[in-house]
Amino acid sequence: MTSPTAFAFAGTSPTTTTTTVWPTTTTSAPGGGYDDTYYRTAIGKSGTALKTALNGIVRTQTKLSYDQVWEALKVTDQDPANSANVILLYSGRSQAKTTNGGDANDWNREHVWAKSHGDFGTATGPGTDVHHLRPEDVSVNANRGNKDFDTGGSAAGEAPGNYTDADSWEPRNAVKGDVARMLFYMAVRYEGGDGWPDLEMNNAVNNGTAPYHGRLSVLLQWNAQDPPDAFEKRRNQVIYESFQHNRNPFVDHPEWATSIWG
Repeated sequence: MTSPTAFAFAGTSPTTTTTTVWPTTTTSAPGGGYDDTYYRTAIGKSGTALKTALNGIVRTQTKLSYDQVWEALKVTDQDPANSANVILLYSGRSQAKTTNGGDANDWNREHVWAKSHGDFGTATGPGTDVHHLRPEDVSVNANRGNKDFDTGGSAAGEAPGNYTDADSWEPRNAVKGDVARMLFYMAVRYEGGDGWPDLEMNNAVNNGTAPYHGRLSVLLQWNAQDPPDAFEKRRNQVIYESFQHNRNPFVDHPEWATSIWG
């Protein structure tokens, strides 16, 4: 999201390749920050060495149960303009925190890295990692399903600015970068060494149950097109301080995505 008005429904425009000059210094999130030594083992690295270093940093975390995720999302995704509400990821709608559930027009827990991509379900681990879990309308969540991310398709019902076809989902412009950075986090955090699948990015859009997510080339464009805003930075900080005690490195250093996968 790029401004407070980004919480309103947003239209889309054709995706273009953007050259972004990223800051070279760490910027703390609004309302807090993190110790400058948090990324000390990653600074100066690139490519595979950077990916390995980041995994060593972020895999130290407090794990939540799937039930605990409900309460976490009510804090991490709170509407800045209404503390009784959360902002839904794709819909952009502000909705009462108390309307979480499984009925029509409730909001539920959207796995941005589709849980079938690696078949990790909702057991404690990647299935409960709040860095890629977001509130979303039940029917919109179902419409996205386990599709990979790409551009194009038909307008998605109940989610203005989103588009979908048989094998892909395009989120609204205001959260394109958010989606990309959540997937990048998952590909760095889960490397197959702790009993969970080795999650990896690729350039496909029909990954099914394989532990891959795409389309990488488009996600890198979205990362540049939609840099982290105050909402995303605050979310990262709240997860770090209050819930998992680890960070999404790509919110703090979006340029690292290109360094690893560019």
